[in-house]
Amino acid sequence: MPLIPPVTAPTPATAFERLLTIMDDLRMNCPWDKKQTLESLRHLTIEETYELSDAILSGDMPEIRKELGDIMLHLVFYAKIGSETGDFDITGVLNGICDKLVNRHPHIYGDVDVQNEEDVKRNWEQIKLKEGNKSVLGGVPLSLPALVKASRIQEKARGVGFDWEEKSQVWAKVEEELQEFKDEFNVEDGSTIDHERAESEFGDLLFSLINYARFININPEDALEKTNRKFIKRFQYLESKAQEIGKQLHDMNLAEMDVFWNEAKKL
Repeated sequence: MPLIPPVTAPTPATAFERLLTIMDDLRMNCPWDKKQTLESLRHLTIEETYELSDAILSGDMPEIRKELGDIMLHLVFYAKIGSETGDFDITGVLNGICDKLVNRHPHIYGDVDVQNEEDVKRNWEQIKLKEGNKSVLGGVPLSLPALVKASRIQEKARGVGFDWEEKSQVWAKVEEELQEFKDEFNVEDGSTIDHERAESEFGDLLFSLINYARFININPEDALEKTNRKFIKRFQYLESKAQEIGKQLHDMNLAEMDVFWNEAKKL
């Protein structure tokens, strides 16, 4: 039986070494850990990432600490599997990201001058192109949720100067897209609404709203998730109040439900 690695880990280096030792032991002796592959861990890593996101939005620091540990375990796990196949190991992974950070921060490790955050982002994208990226947008994962992907696309385009100059211009675009979306439903000759065109215009509207949110420093993903949580909390209050008076929601009319909904908003 492997010796249990000592709990005392006074430095980041010794704590990380302890995790690596435990990973080696688990991979060698635990039936579940021995069976895992890069593919089998993938969906679990995505789940852990969303759990970290939930903790961050909740401002739950103990939970954030725990979820960071879970993700760190996954990163070490991937590196362990890579070392077994001879493709990569944890040393190569860590040195790789260190080299990337040094190369992409010439204003820290070189003689490049920057004035602000926008200069840093612009340099970052230009360096990535020099490294062999064929497109500024090539680094945006295809599997990102659409709302997050739209934000990243716009941020990367801004990094090379492709952007609006004033937020008023962006808002004018929002109004234009809103009108085009509305026009798809203002059919006066009795024609059937073209669902595909309406969907396209709705997508354009969302994209322009995300663009405007970026200009006023609002993260659209965070904003929507906070609204989701707010709605859930209010709706669950509505459900609980309905139970208190012995009713089901489907037995109540909107006026009755609005009373409790407004109470929830005040709370």
